[in-house]
Amino acid sequence: LKTGFLKWKPDYDSAATEYGKAAVAFKNAKQFDQAREACLREAEAHENNKALFHAAKAYEQAGMMLKEMQRLPEAVQLIEKASMMYLENGTPDTAAIALERAGKLIENVSPEKAVQLYQQAASVFENEERLRQALEMLGKASRLLVRGRRLDEAALSLQKEKSIYKEIENYPTCYKKTIAQVLVHLHRNDYVAAERCVRESYSIPGFNGSEDCAALEQLLEGYDQQDQDQVSEVCNSPLFKYMDNDYAKLGLTLVVPGGGVKKKSPNAAQDKARGPAAAGSHADEEEDEYSGGLC
Repeated sequence: LKTGFLKWKPDYDSAATEYGKAAVAFKNAKQFDQAREACLREAEAHENNKALFHAAKAYEQAGMMLKEMQRLPEAVQLIEKASMMYLENGTPDTAAIALERAGKLIENVSPEKAVQLYQQAASVFENEERLRQALEMLGKASRLLVRGRRLDEAALSLQKEKSIYKEIENYPTCYKKTIAQVLVHLHRNDYVAAERCVRESYSIPGFNGSEDCAALEQLLEGYDQQDQDQVSEVCNSPLFKYMDNDYAKLGLTLVVPGGGVKKKSPNAAQDKARGPAAAGSHADEEEDEYSGGLC
């Protein structure tokens, strides 16, 4: 990097190579802080040399050194910086993969940040028309939102997933996403949105008449009639239990508001045992009780 009378410009290319070698040596010696510093200097040299792709790679490596030091938020910052450079360099696929890697790093520490990173990666993939990869990222974001009980956002994320699955004509997965949506809406205590969600899905080829459709109609009927038994029966069926774990949990913990199981009154059970005559006399007693008016 030094300049002199015979060397007017720093040789950034050679400097970057040497810093890269130093970083590898430090990493092998488990001296991660020095390795990080060497990676950052390598990145700087590449930037000065207008080699954005290699600079981004070096920033990503510096992030991985921070990961080894358990400094995850800082690691994610550097990987995000690298992804921006990949985009600037015209390599969006590499940018999206870097964002996904950052999301995985931070998922257990800060799910909110991970959701943001997965959604960014999904947008990049979608812009490149790589819809399957975009769906994978959106799926991760949706599950994290459900796990964090951010149900309003989860409902929107699932709707986006469903519309892309419909676009690529993967209809059976659309049915599964409808089940997940309905469970999310019912946990939000929004029966109207859940019902609308099923109604809109009738436009998906094959949905009407599928076992998914029948199960959802039964679930909504039970929920509407406050019949906890019927709701639990549907949610314990294999169709619901073998969904992604986060959605299966939503089904198993779904409680009908307003009391749940419809129980018959004990008097009604006794009347049934005594026979119709006893039932009649009991009805007379009830009538007499209120014969003088409620007051």
